[in-house]
Amino acid sequence: MKIVVAPDSFKECLSAGDVARTIASGITSVYPEAKVSCVPLSDGGEGMADILTERSHGEVVTVPVSGPMGGIVQAWFGKSGKTAILDVASACGLQLVPSEKRNPLLATSKGVGELIRAAVLAGCDELIIGLGGSSTCDGGEGMMAVPGLRDLVAGVRIHALCDVGNPFLGANGAARVFAPQKGADPQMVEELEKLMEERADRIQSETGIDVSRMPRTGAAGGLGGALHAFLGADLVSGIEEVLNMVGFDKEILDAEYIITGEGTSDLQTLSGKVPLGVLRRSREVPVYLLSGRIKNREELLSAGFAGMFQVTPEDMPTTEAIKPDIARENIRRAAERFCKEVLD
Repeated sequence: MKIVVAPDSFKECLSAGDVARTIASGITSVYPEAKVSCVPLSDGGEGMADILTERSHGEVVTVPVSGPMGGIVQAWFGKSGKTAILDVASACGLQLVPSEKRNPLLATSKGVGELIRAAVLAGCDELIIGLGGSSTCDGGEGMMAVPGLRDLVAGVRIHALCDVGNPFLGANGAARVFAPQKGADPQMVEELEKLMEERADRIQSETGIDVSRMPRTGAAGGLGGALHAFLGADLVSGIEEVLNMVGFDKEILDAEYIITGEGTSDLQTLSGKVPLGVLRRSREVPVYLLSGRIKNREELLSAGFAGMFQVTPEDMPTTEAIKPDIARENIRRAAERFCKEVLD
């Protein structure tokens, strides 16, 4: 019996690799004879660079860059030949800002531009950039403030892996959908939307490209739009690209079950997150969802998941649930429940 375990990270808790290994340990504790293949995934959010750098046997290059709220942070990119693999979250991620200091009106993406510059100066002519987990909503203004960036990347191939399909502006845009998750109150959201409108106008004036309603340009607080318009980046589905890069189709050829998951599964899962990507590529292998918290169960089951297991007990506060040791124990127990309810 082969089971492929292919989760995303549990945000602000465990990496995708940690989650996959913990699920595997829960399965083998019940069925020692099971063949469990761990395939950690990312949809372009934080952790993508880890997964693809390890997969390509690349080297890690650490770079001091401007932090999202000032100061210097240690960001990094993976270097495999002349390809650089980087997460914007490494330079401007939400995890770099304490919850009480999160403010997307002030957070800057300048460090992303500095990280891109460092990768190109290191001799890379192709960049794979994961757009997810940012603390910013500056439309890429900070990134483009890095002197000479446009000239420096001329001729460099850039693939921006997006974990969402949202446009730059509007009801489904970067400010209104994601800024509240980054510390914005309703008044700040409206201020940010006006600023993003001004930035969209400037982008169109300078490049001739209207990013306002273009899909995926709202990723990472509008970094998707700036990367596409100013630096010529392709905006692609993060999970589809990662599945291709890790050889997922080959991995599941002889699998009987697939387990995927993420920190929280809800309606956003169905907008292009890791579990939906896995489900679409499952080739009729049953896919089970094992996530920290699960909402909108009827909609998720209707999408085609064979079953679902919530990791976190309903009465456990999130602040407790995201402690790594507690999360691992909860994940192991959920994996054991999967074995008893599905495999027995």
